Amino acid sequence: MKLSIAALFLFLVGFIPHPDTPSFDESESKEEKIHWEENRKLTWADFKGVPNEIDQYVASTNSGVSFSFSYKERNGVTTINIEVKSNFYPELSWYRPASVSPYILAHEQLHFDISELHARKLRKQLSTIPKNREYKEKAEKLYEQMETERRDMQHQYDNDSDHSNHEENEYQWRAYVAQQLAEYDSWK
Repeated sequence: MKLSIAALFLFLVGFIPHPDTPSFDESESKEEKIHWEENRKLTWADFKGVPNEIDQYVASTNSGVSFSFSYKERNGVTTINIEVKSNFYPELSWYRPASVSPYILAHEQLHFDISELHARKLRKQLSTIPKNREYKEKAEKLYEQMETERRDMQHQYDNDSDHSNHEENEYQWRAYVAQQLAEYDSWK
């Protein structure tokens, strides 16, 4: 009995998917994702989805933050390994080829960069949680808070830039997000 209880606590994995994607199952684990990398910018070839006919936007980026962790307790020592990823979902992202430009691609890249910024913020916040059996509950609350902030920032960016139509605000957002990414550089 003690062995089975110990085995139960030996490995506990938690995963919180991006809220705009299906819940985690076998099919999602096979879903194509591009992880954010500092030296890799999005290209139009990364956008593989079909344009939404209802929206009149030129392009749409679907990105988000996921995290997973493992919990292990052995001989009274707790070990927690954390993985936080900023993901771009090619099959859920699309563009209208006749209307795109490098300027629009940079707008879409900034949406992905905003997700990376929040991944960094989450990594920092997760590092402050005590490594004990209450970790999962606290981590999930931090994730929910971060995800709300990420979605709000994505909407604010589109509102302020009028979906890239207000160039001055667009460039201000680019500078702000670059500064924020630099501020959280140690959490990439």
